[in-house]
Parts: sequence; C-alpha cells; structure tokens
Amino acid sequence: MKLLGMIGGTGPESTIDYYRLFVAAYRERKPDGSYPPLIINSIDLTRMLNLVSANDLTALTEYLLQEIRRLAQAGATMGLLASNTPHIVFDELQTASPIPLISIVETTCQAAVAQKCKRVGLFGTRFTMQAGFYQKVFEREKIDVVIPEVADQEYIHTSYMTELVKGIFQPETREGFVKIAQRLREQHGIEGLILGGTELPLLLRDVSAMDIPLLDTTRLHVERAVSEFLA
Repeated sequence: MKLLGMIGGTGPESTIDYYRLFVAAYRERKPDGSYPPLIINSIDLTRMLNLVSANDLTALTEYLLQEIRRLAQAGATMGLLASNTPHIVFDELQTASPIPLISIVETTCQAAVAQKCKRVGLFGTRFTMQAGFYQKVFEREKIDVVIPEVADQEYIHTSYMTELVKGIFQPETREGFVKIAQRLREQHGIEGLILGGTELPLLLRDVSAMDIPLLDTTRLHVERAVSEFLA
C-alpha cells in the first residue's frame, strides 16, 4: 500500500496548507469518501535554517536524510520536502534516500513548460533566490529565471523570516511583494512568477491585482504528489 511521507514544519503554516490541499486534491480525484494515508515528520525549522545560513550543506544533507529515513521506517513509500529552501541539497538527498522523492523544483519547471514560459521571476528566501538550484533546473528547458534586485531580495527575505514563517500575513507586505513582481514584469518581461517559498501562496495566492501568472509551488507539488500516489 502506498503511503506518502512529508518532511514538514519548515514552516508550520505551509505544512498545514500542504495537508489541507493534499486531502482536498485526493478526495477530488477519488470521490469515494476515502481519505489519503499520510505521515508528516515535523522537523526543527531553526536547526535547518542555521545549517543553511552557515552553508554547511553536508550537515544539512545528513540532517534531512536522517528525517527522511524516519519516514521510511514508519512505512512511507514516497516522500517530499514541504519547503523550497532545503531543495538546495535535493540531488544529494535523492541519491541517498531510501524512498523516491518528489522535487518541488522539477514539478514547478514542468508547469512553466506547460504554460510556455520563457522567462519567470523567482520569490523565496534569500537562500532560494541566490543558491541557483531553480536556475539550474529551468535552464535545461531554456527558461530564464530572474530574481529581484538586492534591496528587494532583502525585503522579501526579511518579511519571510519575521512575518510569513510565523503566520503573519499583512496587507502592506502583500502590497510590497506585488510591487516587486510588477517591477520584474516591467523591467525584465517575466511571463510568470515562481512562489518559491511555501508560505508565499498564503500571502499571494488570491491576489487579483498581481496580473502575472503565478507558479504556486505548494499547489503544484501537492497535485504532483497526488498524481504519483494514485498512479
């Protein structure tokens, strides 16, 4: 029997969103009244971010791999990381993982290809915007990934860490993010915007004023996971 394992808690608000979306998507595709089996391993966000900040990618890989092994030991047959930032070491995790892992980056890239995008913007933590793992995957499909200028990156990252991760979603922050997205469209001609942080959809998912197609990484990841689960 298939069992999805999720590395969550990175952060808690988006993990709740993942759970709700996964259950809803499963029940939409399988309208027999059943619910999907799912294991969530909620890990220490602070420990993970400290390792990322220190650029100790070896220790980060070992930490996440240890937590993935816990999912496997609990019976998970496939897994995902409910966060963009730890995908910095996704290739290393995928190689060593005892269960198949579903990449949020590969999944988002497939969606961008389907939408015929040639240039997209990227929002996320500073680590996600600067590390290059999105750029590397999208480059294979000849899609340019544009990140905001340094001051805007700092605004996004600071807002992310001091507000969004803590479940604080303020109208003025939403407005600030929308203005940055509009600048990317006007100055760089982006055809879509990657919400490369799983709290970002909670802030921007329902913003009609954006007028830029959103690549909602949380929803895309969940839909891919449900497809894999039901395949």
